[in-house]
Amino acid sequence: MATFPVVNMEKLNGEERSATMEIIKDACENWGFFEVMNHGISPEFMDTVEKLTKDHYKKTMEQRFKEMVASKGLEAVQSEIDDLDWESTFFLRHLPVSNISEVPDLEEKYRKVMKEFAAQLEKLAEHLLDLLCENLGLEKGYLKKAFYGSKGPTFGTKVSNYPPCPKPDLIKGLRAHTDAGGIILLFQDDKVSGLQLLKDGEWVDVPPMRHSIVVNIGDQLEVITNGKYKSVMHRVVAQSDGNRMSLASFYNPGSDAVIFPAPALVEKLEDNKDLYPKFVFEDYMKLYAGLKFQAKEPRFEAFKSIERNANLDPIATA
Repeated sequence: MATFPVVNMEKLNGEERSATMEIIKDACENWGFFEVMNHGISPEFMDTVEKLTKDHYKKTMEQRFKEMVASKGLEAVQSEIDDLDWESTFFLRHLPVSNISEVPDLEEKYRKVMKEFAAQLEKLAEHLLDLLCENLGLEKGYLKKAFYGSKGPTFGTKVSNYPPCPKPDLIKGLRAHTDAGGIILLFQDDKVSGLQLLKDGEWVDVPPMRHSIVVNIGDQLEVITNGKYKSVMHRVVAQSDGNRMSLASFYNPGSDAVIFPAPALVEKLEDNKDLYPKFVFEDYMKLYAGLKFQAKEPRFEAFKSIERNANLDPIATA
């Protein structure tokens, strides 16, 4: 098995740029995931984010999680649970409008830090999208524009903790799925592992690395790249010891953005064929909500048949 792709972003500024771009290209085409180091978010700031996130869980969420476990009798399960994830989560919305000031139980310092973290991740996501454009031969800014809709992209963070699980063989931390959105940036615990992706029919660990950001491709980028880059099934395996922290930030299309394969990529194919449908992102999310833990292909097929029936005219992304 090939080594999990790690990208040192500092090397994009020197003579190793083309080799580094090649690592990103290979990762997008063959893994759907890669890890970035030296990405511009300072290690000290990431340490602060981690500390405040873990403190917040201890103070306000740990007891609630224990009560949920007790109420469902999860300590004593004897057979595999397939309709529940062993995780404690809450969501922060950053764009188009932030809800950080409205989320209850957050200390003021934590709100401030998460706002700043989101601003830095937004910049990193847009930089990464432009690197993908470069590798794909698309004009700079194409992917950001494709995500834009009428109010700009949607962007939010799922803050998760995966506490120690007494039956990790029977309960998943998070069941296998592909991500519905655009590009996902994950700041994960570097001491407690658990994230795995499916590659060539085998589950592969995404290595926990201090101060790295894990990047993965969502369903929307698969559609826009006409399948050149693919979203990949991944899961979190619960652990019997250690509490795993995970901050997954989703840089997604705006709710009314119309998503379809980039014409420049379709034209390069011999048969000049769109392999994917055209749809409004919000409609895709409604479908995904009920089918998250199932294969993505039927979701694409559902929109293909809608498109065939409606015979939609091409809509420009401008």
